[in-house]
Amino acid sequence: MAVRSAMHHAGAVALTELLQLAVPDADQRTIPCSCGQQAGYRELRSKPVLTVVGQVKVLRPYYLCSHCHTGQFPADVELDIENTEFSPGVRRMQAVVGQGLPFDQGRQQMQLLADLEVTTKAVERTAEAIGESIVASEQTELQRAVQLDLPMIVGSPIPILYVQMDGTGIPVVKKETAGRQGKTEGQPSHTREVKLGCVFTQTAWDQEGYPIRDPDSTTYTGSIETAEEFGKRIYLEAWKRGWSRAAKKVVMGDGAEWIWNLAEPYFPGAVQIVDLFHARQHLWDLARRLYPNDELNQKAWIKVHQRRLLDKGKIEKLVCALRSIVSSNVEVADKIRTEADYFERNAERMR
Repeated sequence: MAVRSAMHHAGAVALTELLQLAVPDADQRTIPCSCGQQAGYRELRSKPVLTVVGQVKVLRPYYLCSHCHTGQFPADVELDIENTEFSPGVRRMQAVVGQGLPFDQGRQQMQLLADLEVTTKAVERTAEAIGESIVASEQTELQRAVQLDLPMIVGSPIPILYVQMDGTGIPVVKKETAGRQGKTEGQPSHTREVKLGCVFTQTAWDQEGYPIRDPDSTTYTGSIETAEEFGKRIYLEAWKRGWSRAAKKVVMGDGAEWIWNLAEPYFPGAVQIVDLFHARQHLWDLARRLYPNDELNQKAWIKVHQRRLLDKGKIEKLVCALRSIVSSNVEVADKIRTEADYFERNAERMR
């Protein structure tokens, strides 16, 4: 740690020397101002900046417009330190720790791993500012998608391209759920639904005939937004991955209605599949209702209904088997009916 600190100190001294900018030449002492006039050079001014090797001082020219009295530091723009006291490298560090940890823990990691002293508030502000910048860039791309102004993605043909969507609740601070109804009537919501999507390719199958996702082929997108807004987002991701070049196109989901409502307008003609994991999950939920605290009977029931019917795509027989189950328990009977409807509704997506 001592050696590292000494090396950082030496690096900061060297960097400070490099960042002592000279007085501009006579022909560079005026620059355009946003008001339409010219700003003139006044003096060299110093500014502290925290870099990846520690605190340095930047000495750079200051320009002032005599018409609107607006000051400028062109070097700050060139060095990407305008309106900030953190270098681009330090801001990247703050964004990394800020997106994965509570901000104060991020501050502690900056100190331990990089020997940099920053405040908790600095980690928060930097992470949020970069997040807002990313969102603004995404919105520009999404607007281009809406206007069908997307560049053609060239490349080799893709045998099979998959788009998969899902939604899940994530915990948020209290103000983010103000006025939102929770799942329990009369109770406030404690989560917000984030919609997630991924795009990947497949070129091989295993010995049992199950498709194998191509290694490192998956890209992700997600946001807390309406289904309609998310439709544009996942379409843009698929387009960038070569949707137009795919020989076979597949949309996968868990059976939620909003997913298939997006599949039709954004991915017309694609094969629609309810993924096997979620379909099995529905059967296991029902097995636990039918045989609570009885793992042996649960597994026996699953063996018949999942392995012999669901896994083999015999959905009509599975629906008949579910509808033939009789239960005097009203809640269990409702669950049976709900799951039978689920499988019947998605039969064509379970082939």
